[in-house]
Amino acid sequence: MKTQVAIIGAGPSGLLLGQLLHLQGIDTVILEARSPDYVLGRIRAGVLEQGTVDLLREAQASGRMDREGLVHDGFELAFSGRRERIDLKGLTGGKTVMVYGQTEVTRDLMEARAKCGAKSIYEASDVQLHDMYSDSPRVTFVKDGETVELECDYIAGCDGYHGVSRKSVPQDKLKIFERVYPFGWLGVLSDTPPVAHELIYANHERGFALCSQRSETRSRYYIQAPLDTDINAWDDTRFWSELKSRLPQETAAQLVTGPSIEKSIAPLRSFVAEPMKFGNLFLVGDAAHIVPPTGAKGLNLAASDVYTLYHVMRKNYQEDRPELLEKYSEICLRRIWKAERFSWWMTSLLHRFDGDAFSQRMQQAELEYYTQSDAGRRTIAENYVGLPYEAIE
Repeated sequence: MKTQVAIIGAGPSGLLLGQLLHLQGIDTVILEARSPDYVLGRIRAGVLEQGTVDLLREAQASGRMDREGLVHDGFELAFSGRRERIDLKGLTGGKTVMVYGQTEVTRDLMEARAKCGAKSIYEASDVQLHDMYSDSPRVTFVKDGETVELECDYIAGCDGYHGVSRKSVPQDKLKIFERVYPFGWLGVLSDTPPVAHELIYANHERGFALCSQRSETRSRYYIQAPLDTDINAWDDTRFWSELKSRLPQETAAQLVTGPSIEKSIAPLRSFVAEPMKFGNLFLVGDAAHIVPPTGAKGLNLAASDVYTLYHVMRKNYQEDRPELLEKYSEICLRRIWKAERFSWWMTSLLHRFDGDAFSQRMQQAELEYYTQSDAGRRTIAENYVGLPYEAIE
């Protein structure tokens, strides 16, 4: 089997890259270890930057998002018993974010790829990368009991933090930067109307809380919890009670509760692997970096990698510009580190750490300063809507 770009992983980044390249006449094959149903069963956040929205439109996979997604002009920070709104649209010259679940993004991209007739192979086991430093890289995998060899020009590793792509890189060629946070997010999904039209990020002495949403009838709520939390010890009544205790009183009074349809706990970490190119292997998204979800950057950061790789690949094939491939890592990392900074800062600002009283007072001072300063609000807004993509010249 032969293709131009072999894409490892059928999550949103792999599917988006594959769709964009396919529409430019660049042949791709996507390999995914899991089944389509398993991939669609991953429940993830869904706050999309304008750049991500624009890429989905360019990929011809935005019809349902444009109909059903919720455009948000702002969000709120809750602390000291009050709520302060960050006017994203007003502070950034008209930029907004779109609330649309990652599961739905994945579904839309799967359907768009199937409609185009592009090849995706699911339940491909024992995926192995070969000769990535040569001009003839290969990927082998097992499908239906048979070993298959896929010859290609390039490999895009879009298979996440635990995937085979980064693990295939010689460890002495990787530089890892990491911070693991001493808490996680206990999250609940419920078919209840959101407590507010926009997201609320809450700083409270009992810990962080987030009021989010998937639609006008489905809500997603989170509370900060210890890493060793036993999820079975948290029935719905206990969760709703704790969430209410961390919100301003008037917000808690408006909260509509109901049975949870999904409950999970996720650890928080900041992680970057440098570089992101190894011969003809390119790491994309979570394969190269992880951010804590506080800044809503995970999927969006993967989309910005896709934007860069898509454009350098397109110019390589259509304009004979192979030198641009060598710039992929440095271009991506410039934006990645800025997003890592914002996500780390939001996490540090809003969560309760086991620190001293001085640190807690500093948190309050930061919140007061940034929300009472036009420059502070603008700094938050321009990072939240997403920093500009770097032009590929």
